[in-house]
Amino acid sequence: MSVSLYYSATRAMPLTDTERAAVERIVAAHMESFPYEDEESLHLYDSDDTRPDEVVAGSTKMPFDPARVLVVLDHVLGSVSELRGALPEAEWRVHLDDLDVPWDETEGYAFPGMRDPDLAAELGGL
Repeated sequence: MSVSLYYSATRAMPLTDTERAAVERIVAAHMESFPYEDEESLHLYDSDDTRPDEVVAGSTKMPFDPARVLVVLDHVLGSVSELRGALPEAEWRVHLDDLDVPWDETEGYAFPGMRDPDLAAELGGL
């Protein structure tokens, strides 16, 4: 059984050319800095004409290796936080299966305590 992170943004207006370029830059930077070649990363779906208000959507399957989950989750959530900043006026939904990921104006998307250095050290120096 796998766990996945899902993310989507909706709004009435489609992406502008400037916003589309910003999304592409964020995705490219994420892919370049992603730490694991053998894990699923930020993955945006192709546009879906059946959901005209959905401007961005995607998902990432979390690793089976517990030592990698927080690293992957933090990296992907950081990128989704950047995407949110690039798409003003969009309504975002970010969730790990059925669990909504909270938004914080300072931290972006994150679960409470997930960026705690003591927790990272306890899990193997992530």
